[in-house]
Amino acid sequence: MRKGATSDIVFTVRDPEPIANPNFAAVLLAGGRSTRMGRDKATLIIDGQPLWERQLATLRALGPRELFISGRRDGPYAGAGVEIIEDSVPDLGPLAGIAAVLRRSECPHVLVLAIDLPGMTADFLATLLHEECPIVPRHARFFEPLAAVYPKSALPIAEALLREDERSMQRFVSRLIGARLTRPFAIAPAHGRCFENINAPGDLSKYEGPNPPRSRGKD
Repeated sequence: MRKGATSDIVFTVRDPEPIANPNFAAVLLAGGRSTRMGRDKATLIIDGQPLWERQLATLRALGPRELFISGRRDGPYAGAGVEIIEDSVPDLGPLAGIAAVLRRSECPHVLVLAIDLPGMTADFLATLLHEECPIVPRHARFFEPLAAVYPKSALPIAEALLREDERSMQRFVSRLIGARLTRPFAIAPAHGRCFENINAPGDLSKYEGPNPPRSRGKD
């Protein structure tokens, strides 16, 4: 920590309790365009570590049977030894990435984690995996669909929405709940920080670590 700097956020990754059902896959969603940030979020330095490494360590701590990265094959994580799954059609948002992973995975459930949630913990994700059915965290009025568990049986609904040119993750989750394929999970106030995302350079003020200047080229 820099002299004089303070932080309320702890970034320690530790092993959570054993998962009740270890037959699950996990995927790091790292395929966003990062337009508002001006550079690839995966390369941001958080607590002295590239963000993609930090998020991947969080997923690895859970012991998934399969581990994937949803993103570009030439991304900064290309040498991580993890299978990279590209969207069949680019620039369709996280729903396309999730659909591609559901199509590829052989596990009945897939845990997803977005690259831009550096406050997420393995312990919180473990609570999702301990539930009897796939669940999606929810605030009072909206879902947090990018740190959630989806059943492989959700693939037809994801594909149908993409064919309809409907990319909304909120709509996706609503349809899954209507089909009784998942259910909402209320987020306790103590876990609110897990969902503080970073979208623009100003969001980095609460995190530490030197970051390169914004790119002036095409994102």
